[in-house]
Amino acid sequence: MKVLVAAALLAVAAAAPSNSYAPKQAYSHGPSYHQPSYKEPDHYDTPYQFDYAVHDHYSGAVFSQNENSDTKNVNGYYSVNLPDGRTQHVKYFADHDGYGGYNAEVTYSGEPHYEEHKPSYHPAPAYKPARSYAPAPVYKTKY
Repeated sequence: MKVLVAAALLAVAAAAPSNSYAPKQAYSHGPSYHQPSYKEPDHYDTPYQFDYAVHDHYSGAVFSQNENSDTKNVNGYYSVNLPDGRTQHVKYFADHDGYGGYNAEVTYSGEPHYEEHKPSYHPAPAYKPARSYAPAPVYKTKY
C-alpha cells in the first residue's frame, strides 16, 4: 500500500510543471494598448451655424450666442448680463489653420451699479453689566 501511494505521488509530481510561477505566454515588445478605432479628420469640411438665447425671469439670467463656420474660419458673437448691471458683448474670429488665432473684441454696455452691502443679521445688543445689589441693611433694635 505504501508503494502505491509513493508511486502515485511521483506520477503527480512528474506531471506538474516544474515552475508554476512562469508566465503562461511570452511577452511581446510591441505596444500593450490598442489603437483607437476613431480617427479625427484632418480638417472639418462641414459648415455649420447655431445660435441660442436664454432669458430666465426667475433667476434673472440673460445670455445668448451665435456662431457660424465656413470650414476655414469661425465667426461668433455672445453676450451676457453681468452682476453689476452691465452687458458684456464679445465678437470673435478664429481660423482652423491657426495662423490668425483667436481674436476677440470685448465691449460693454450700460453703467455699473453696486448696491450698498447691508448685513442680513442683527448684532446682539451691547453688554450691560447687571446691577449689583447691596445686602439689606441690618437694623439693631434695643429691648
